[in-house]
Formats: sequence, C-alpha cells, structure tokens
Amino acid sequence: MDGWKHSRRTYWWALLALASLGLPAQELTLRMDVKLVNVFVNVIDQNGAIVSGLTREDFALAEDGRPQQIAVFERQSDLPLNLTLAIDTSGSVHKDMAEEADAARRFAHALLRPQDQMSLMQFATEVLELTPFTNKVAQIDHGLGQLRGDWATSLYDAICLASGRLGGKDGRKVLVLVSDGDDTAGNATYGKAVEQALRNEVIIYSIIDVPIEASAGRDLGGEHAMISLAEQTGGKSFYVSDGGLDKAFARISDDLRTQYLLGYYPKNQEPGRPFHRIQVTIPRAAAGAFSIRHRTGYYPDSPAKNQ
Repeated sequence: MDGWKHSRRTYWWALLALASLGLPAQELTLRMDVKLVNVFVNVIDQNGAIVSGLTREDFALAEDGRPQQIAVFERQSDLPLNLTLAIDTSGSVHKDMAEEADAARRFAHALLRPQDQMSLMQFATEVLELTPFTNKVAQIDHGLGQLRGDWATSLYDAICLASGRLGGKDGRKVLVLVSDGDDTAGNATYGKAVEQALRNEVIIYSIIDVPIEASAGRDLGGEHAMISLAEQTGGKSFYVSDGGLDKAFARISDDLRTQYLLGYYPKNQEPGRPFHRIQVTIPRAAAGAFSIRHRTGYYPDSPAKNQ
C-alpha cells in the first residue's frame, strides 16, 4: 500500500470501527495520531554500488535517538515522482547553457513515467518558471529552448520557490539544481532554503558546474552550500567535471529508481522540539559497510500532506 495513503485509510477504518461500537468520532480525532512520517532512503556499498535487495527487517529507524517502528516499507518505490529541474542561466555559467539544455532533454525523456510530472525553472537575476508541472516531454523540450541568460544569480530564491510548489504534491518531491553555487541576488538565505526544502519534504540533487578548474575565481563557499543542501535533504551532489552532465543526470535517475520508503508513526516524542532528527541504520552491517542517505529530519509544525 502506498505510504502516503496508508494513514488516511487507517483513520477511516478506525472511524468505522468506533461507529460500530457507538463511540463518537470526535473521541477518535482527539486520541489518534495519524501523522505518518515518510523517509526516502538510498543505500550505497563500499564500492559505490547501489544496494537494492534489502528488506524491512534490515533497517532500524529512530527519531531523536528514540527507536521507532517501521509501519510502511516499499522497495524501488512506484510512488509518483514530482521533479523540478532548476537551471542557473547567470553569466558565470552562461557558456554551458546549450550543453545543459541538451543533457536535460535526454534526462527528461529517459526518466518520466506515466505517473510522473516535471517542471522547469531558470534562475539568474530573477526566478522564472518556464514549464509548469507536466508529463509531456514535448513541453519540457519547448521550455528548455526558452532558456535565457542574465548576470546575477538568485539560487536560494529558486530553491525556496521550487520547494513551495513541490510541497503541494503527493508522492516523491525532487529538486535538481544545475549551478556553480554562486548566489549573488535575491532575498533568501542558505538557512531559509534548507528549511523550505525540509518543510516541504524535497530531496535536492545538486549538479555543480564550475566555471574554471582552478580554485582562484571559483565560489568554493557556494559549491559547499550545494553539497550541503543535498546532504541535508537526502539527495546527492555531482561535479560536471566528473564525467559530464549526462553521467550526472544518469546517476540521479538510478538513485531515484532504487529508493526505499520507510514510514513510521512517531512515538515517545520529546515535546517542544522545533525539529525532529531522523536516524536510519542497518544494524547487521559491519561499520562502514554501507553509506545511507536520507533527509536529516522534519519540522513538526509543517503542513501534513501525507494524511
């Protein structure tokens, strides 16, 4: 059963059960916690290969150090994929724009399934949505043909805007950023961008396009920010120099096809915490045998979209 539907069905079955006993539905509403926390997980072995054959019993899950019971488990999730591709068109990476558009076309054509949707944004001085969410690759192709350059870079504004629009979707929510990490315009900060991504359950994949190989003249702080954004949200970062754009897009596609979904109903929560940290482990594995990626946690006051 899809994790994002599980809690709603549980709720209504419980309502019916109480009705048969003559108990008021209000009593159920007050006593029953229906917030299901979904965690998408990727597992990599020591050789960098994706580990795709694990079972529910292989995983252990904790919130703020307190063990939780895994209520929902899916392997190679069929949940709908909602993906926003946001491309930096500022002056520092303008020379690679045509190559980025061509690689993005191949990525969209290879990735999208009937249940998936994709949108396209460009960001420079301003953030513009070129193609709203669609399943039609021809519309994505058309949007990629409309990329236009400018000088400044509103990277964090783009993350906040994309996260907000993805947040209203059901299923998996993914933001793929193509940029050198240099934020020179806009109002949002790195902290605000991370918070918006986590609040909206968005997984960020960062494709870092450095304008030059030498450290001098590069925004190393911006590159580190893109790496950290991916780590905080359970995604991954790639340098274009490590095999080119097509290889980076292909690795993102592989990652999305081999995710595990772990869902749990929080128990024994410590009251008053503004942010709950999630820990996923594989207890039977030797130390260092696997690298596990997932979002670092969630804000309890975020709108619940999985009920």
